[in-house]
Amino acid sequence: MNELEQLKLKRAQQRAELMDVELSTRFIALDPKGYFLISLDVSAGEIVVEHFTNDIDEDGRAVDPETGKILDCSGETRRFPTSTYRGVTAKELGIQLTEGNGPYSLSQLDHALYLGRELQRAETCLLNGVSYVQD
Repeated sequence: MNELEQLKLKRAQQRAELMDVELSTRFIALDPKGYFLISLDVSAGEIVVEHFTNDIDEDGRAVDPETGKILDCSGETRRFPTSTYRGVTAKELGIQLTEGNGPYSLSQLDHALYLGRELQRAETCLLNGVSYVQD
């Protein structure tokens, strides 16, 4: 790669990073069907996707459907998944989440796209022996 091509690549990378930061600050309506936690089971060589239900309050916040309490990210309250999916690839898990007769655990296209990106990142981490932290 010559010097000009390297400069163009660097600029494209910088634009992509700036765009990612900008888009990450936009408002996102929560999926009323719930949320997903993605992790790696390295010993099994699998990506693990756990689905949790939630309700949405009048302010657009996720609340526990049983208690009505706001769900926070502190992890202080232990919740149990309603469904668990396991697979080796992002594609395999994407098919589990979106194909078949349903019912489906997600209802919004932006949520599905987010999951696809995260599953691809998780797969890359699994294949490269790198730890994965969900964004």
